[in-house]
Amino acid sequence: MRLKNNYFLTLKEDVKGEESVSANLLVRAGMIKKVGSGIYAFLPLGLRVLKKIEDVIRKEMDAISSNELVMPSILPEELYEKSGRLKAFGDDMFRLSDRYDRRYVLGPTHEELFVEVAKDVIQSHKDMPLSLYQIANKYRDEPRSRYGLIRTREFIMKDAYTFDKDEEDLDKSYQKMFCAYHKIFQKIGLDYEVVRADTGSMGGSLSEEFQAICDIGEDVLVICNDCGYATNIEVCECRDADILSDDVEKEKELLYTPNVGTIQDLYEYYQIEPTNTVKTLIYKVDGLFYAFLIRGDRELNESKITKLLNAREVLLATPDEDEKITHAQAGFAGPIDLEIPVIIDSEILSMKNFLVGANKSDYHYINVNLKDFLYERVADLRMVAEGDHCPCCGGTLMFKKGIEVGNTFKLGTKYSDALELYYTDQNNELKPVVMGCYGIGVARVLAAYVEQHHDDRGIVFNSLLSPYDVCIVIVNMKDLSQVSLAEKIYEKLQKMGISVMLDDRDIRVGVKFKDMDLIGICHRITVGRGASHGVVEYRKRDSLQTIEIEEDKILDFLS
Repeated sequence: MRLKNNYFLTLKEDVKGEESVSANLLVRAGMIKKVGSGIYAFLPLGLRVLKKIEDVIRKEMDAISSNELVMPSILPEELYEKSGRLKAFGDDMFRLSDRYDRRYVLGPTHEELFVEVAKDVIQSHKDMPLSLYQIANKYRDEPRSRYGLIRTREFIMKDAYTFDKDEEDLDKSYQKMFCAYHKIFQKIGLDYEVVRADTGSMGGSLSEEFQAICDIGEDVLVICNDCGYATNIEVCECRDADILSDDVEKEKELLYTPNVGTIQDLYEYYQIEPTNTVKTLIYKVDGLFYAFLIRGDRELNESKITKLLNAREVLLATPDEDEKITHAQAGFAGPIDLEIPVIIDSEILSMKNFLVGANKSDYHYINVNLKDFLYERVADLRMVAEGDHCPCCGGTLMFKKGIEVGNTFKLGTKYSDALELYYTDQNNELKPVVMGCYGIGVARVLAAYVEQHHDDRGIVFNSLLSPYDVCIVIVNMKDLSQVSLAEKIYEKLQKMGISVMLDDRDIRVGVKFKDMDLIGICHRITVGRGASHGVVEYRKRDSLQTIEIEEDKILDFLS
């Protein structure tokens, strides 16, 4: 590619409105362009990098005999009604009608359609295992598009699906895909962790996420360095303290606490430690109200509530609903004589003489014990905190932030049952197909890579992802010896199958150097004053060292 008279655009200044390093650099480097909130165009350089990521994915998918196809983006709404996911996606799904008022959606994910395709080829147990995948656009009406390509409304995903006759065969298919994902992210050069995760609206028995470690990551990863335990914070189990309190239980007392409605207020005005308080949080779960009790310094984990009660919708009660249930203003809810079901966190079992709300404005109870109120269930309800003990080995847990770049699910028979994907087994009995689902956010991988690989001059691509293998910079376009030598090297590299960018613009060489650093091409050849002697300069993007090389040796050096 010759830059002169080709599409090439870079920006000197940071981009307003882009809050992540990756988005800022990719826009400045002329790789993407923001079209609207969460909507980006891929420009020629960015598309080249994207295609290289896709090539890595395709090679690993081919290696495990997964067949590529492409599904449509406009899908009949009835497919999602059959699977029960139309309501689960809710407002996140783009919906439209045709001129005949037939209802469609823009595909947010394609489990349903892959099942329909599999029906055509799966009749008996002999037709499996089967593995299919696509690399295509997905659409979600994201309420908070942010961080450039990391959270968008239209995004490119590689989604794969496996079809097996039983759980044992699913395990084998899952492991093949799992290993392929490791190879993909290792080849690309991401620093990542694999963590257990919530199955969410996808359903199934197992979900694991491939998380690129990054400071702007929206997911919190919980890691134990002692035993290797790793999970998303949403599903992390909490380990209760092994030591029980030996305090003597006291009788509860009503305490006047005017204008105090938070745990912090209690500490500031009454020196009551948060660890000696229990807060009561009222939620509406599928239309029914529940009270959940956790220690005052803890946070409630809504994902655990969803799973515990097999709920579809979990909403914090409004102040008006809270007041109607407790007969007190918000901030004074407590479990004593409460007329809705009470569920307590398992950590409270070891507490004595704690403080709770009194269900009376401006009042709390102190010296409360479990005997003072009724509760229906005990469960792990809280969010794990950094420094807590590992649920597996008792070691200390640490947190990292991550960007989810890939995920794997064991779906089981959720979709095959709903959409009637069956096969006949060896005994000629009809059984549902067992499925697995596997996704990679292709554009998100690019963003995560840039977040991890950049410096104060721009993007630092490795040789696998670099938009071009080599860039040749001509220092002075008026020097015929420089132009001639650059053209000679350019032609030879192309004949060797090496992709080359030739910067033949008639501008200051300092601008050219800054542009090449910004776009991150891995190898740079500078043709300058040494051209008359057949000498050029070489520098790798991640190095400050410049090497002089004779023209007849540069090809061997690069190859």
